[in-house]
Amino acid sequence: MTASSPNQLRLYEERLPDGSRPDIEKVASLPGLLRAFEEATGWSLRLQRGSKPIRPTEYAWSAPEDPGVGTSLGHVRLHLVRSASAASESSPAPKALHQFASALQGLLAELLKTQHALWQREAELAAAVPVVFRPDQRSRLAGRLRAVLRGGAEAVGCHAAALYLLDEATTTLKLRSSWGLPRERLTDPPRPLRGALADLEAMLGHAVVLEDTGLFQQWNPPESFPAAACVPVATPTTILGTLWVFCNSRRDFNDRETNILEVVAGRLAGDLEREILVREGAEASQIKRQLDAAERVQRNQLPTIPPMIQGWDFAGWTSQDQALGGEFYDWFSLPKGSVAFAVGDVSGNGIEAALVASGLKASLRSHGQYHRSAHNLLSQVNLTLWTGSAGDQSASLLCGFVEAGSDRVRYASAGHCAALLLGPNQAEAVDGGASPLGRSPESRYREAQCHLQPGHALVIYTRACRATPEEGHDQEDETPLTRSLAARQNASAKELLTAARQGLEQNGNPSQPTHRTILVLKRTHP
Repeated sequence: MTASSPNQLRLYEERLPDGSRPDIEKVASLPGLLRAFEEATGWSLRLQRGSKPIRPTEYAWSAPEDPGVGTSLGHVRLHLVRSASAASESSPAPKALHQFASALQGLLAELLKTQHALWQREAELAAAVPVVFRPDQRSRLAGRLRAVLRGGAEAVGCHAAALYLLDEATTTLKLRSSWGLPRERLTDPPRPLRGALADLEAMLGHAVVLEDTGLFQQWNPPESFPAAACVPVATPTTILGTLWVFCNSRRDFNDRETNILEVVAGRLAGDLEREILVREGAEASQIKRQLDAAERVQRNQLPTIPPMIQGWDFAGWTSQDQALGGEFYDWFSLPKGSVAFAVGDVSGNGIEAALVASGLKASLRSHGQYHRSAHNLLSQVNLTLWTGSAGDQSASLLCGFVEAGSDRVRYASAGHCAALLLGPNQAEAVDGGASPLGRSPESRYREAQCHLQPGHALVIYTRACRATPEEGHDQEDETPLTRSLAARQNASAKELLTAARQGLEQNGNPSQPTHRTILVLKRTHP
């Protein structure tokens, strides 16, 4: 592609080598294999690229269209050696010989497929080498870029070089590094991309060579030199900018020199991409440490020691599908020996859900110090969540109170949390709640109660613990939890919790979410 003056401006289009086509002649064992075949059979094998021969008796097989390398290798022909008789030469190759040659073709195709896979895997392993961050890494980047520019310019006999990078809006080009130009050029304002025809042409994948100053006004180079060349600086997925080299005298740039400039541009793109990866890696490492710390805090906030309330046993478990999540269980002691408990499930996932869950727990514990009715406590927590959010946060919560010296459990539920009342050889589903928290400040909740006799238990769980009724079971309470907890009235709260977890794991669906929470309240004795 040329301009109006073909002797002054040339555009070189980059053509990447085809690395997918195997070089069958470089298979080291192939010559020896062909010699052994000839000595054993009296026939020779010859590789023929392209279409099949006209006479089908002249070839043994046609190479497969895709032996793992995405291209056809051609065909191999069978020939009698010169010492064979003329009569034999006119006869076709026997069927057994065709089968023998086809078997060799299978081995060769498998070898080429393996070599191609190894070639791809080694490149992937090279890209997986970890990038090590050093404290002085950023201070050395300027020196590395300048050294690369100098080496590239001197390699092609030029006297100056400059690296221009696009801004985020891809509207301007800013000089980021240079060699052979005055330092004050770095303070110049960015060049508008509009009108920079040479840069635009280069970023299309061409090397632009200017040999006549008369063309400078048309192609708008950044500096006034008798000769200049421009190549793109890009990664395989992103165009970063352009590399310019300038010469103090009129000259030509041949193919070899433009190839060198493209290699230099690739080195610059590699250094810039590595710097981006180092920065992102350092930030990701810091974020990971913060997430690990937040996960430890969230896990440590879950109660582990059962409350000291006579006649009752508590056990809880929660599992998040990510490092952080919005599910939790809680219990805390109140004056006069009573204990408050709760199971919650915040909508959403990850850090956002964890933050809302932390605020929900704090609100629950704060309001629980002076509210002694479950429905009033739930209403106040709902109001706190609604007034403290933008209206896009909701949660399911079941909370209640256990009183010392009593078999009564008072509770209220919002959203999708559910419970099972376990007795001797029976499991009864406890009715769920009303609208989830955070939907409306006017939501109303009702308090319910149940009486647990010694040996009875109340198992509270979140929505993900539920299961679709199996074929032949129409009851809503026929769930893995029900089946795993049936006839276990003599087990402790911790043993019931373990049985519930095992039932969920054995009957769980891998496609279902793994964020689950279970709280067991067991009545031990009067």
